[in-house]
Amino acid sequence: MQVYLYAKSGHAIGLEATKRCATIANALKEFEPVLCTSDFRAGAFAKDLLGIKKYVNIDVVRNLYNIMEKRDILIYDTDETNEFMQNDMKEFCTLLYTVQNDISKIVVDETIYKSVENPLIEKLMFFGDDDYNNLFLENIKEAESFDMDLLMGHYFFLGNEKIFKNYFNNVIDEEEYVETIQNSKYLLTASIQTALESISCGNKPVLFKREDKIYDEELINDLNIPSINSNNFNEIIKEFEEIIKHYPKIKNFNNVNLENIVKSIKVNIDEYNKLTGNY
Repeated sequence: MQVYLYAKSGHAIGLEATKRCATIANALKEFEPVLCTSDFRAGAFAKDLLGIKKYVNIDVVRNLYNIMEKRDILIYDTDETNEFMQNDMKEFCTLLYTVQNDISKIVVDETIYKSVENPLIEKLMFFGDDDYNNLFLENIKEAESFDMDLLMGHYFFLGNEKIFKNYFNNVIDEEEYVETIQNSKYLLTASIQTALESISCGNKPVLFKREDKIYDEELINDLNIPSINSNNFNEIIKEFEEIIKHYPKIKNFNNVNLENIVKSIKVNIDEYNKLTGNY
């Protein structure tokens, strides 16, 4: 009986689901889980930066049946499934969990994203891991230079960093993602997952909403994360500067607790091993 995690990911999607599933995989490491991503680079990112041991590329969620066996355990983070597929998966798997519906909306690896004394970076911008339509690049072309650093996205187009250097103090490589989030006191980001990781580090994120993304407004309001609705980066920066002068108190940051899921998986694997004689 194998434990699998599936994260929808890719150059037009980003890595938010991958980061959540990597967090869960690390909490389940005693079961030697396999992380499945829609894009090979997402799995490599999780291995290099987030401590993942095993990963495999699966183009779409329905292709999981090509590697899984009946009675395996699956945790997935994707919007690819419909009711018919979900019922089929329930029959196929011993245990089945969807991340945001069955586990938590806040999934952050606190062993990685922890506070750092005296963060080195005062202000940082992180647009997101993906910019398939070059929205960020097009929007900043009419902007002024910004008194902050920029963290590159994992799927940004090659060569864009040369343009970004005209607008930011420093352009930081995406391979330094974890250290940069840890060391940035004020973060301006369009990624809710990155904002949650910043909060876990004791830092202060401000969320600006991309026109090509859907946001969980209930979660944003519940946590009291300050947010900005604008596509004009001169306006976004001005509002960001005003917000961080009087940064609000973050509320209700209840990170995921996976103890019950760990226990359930252990019970089911132990029962399966007794039935099959695998000890």
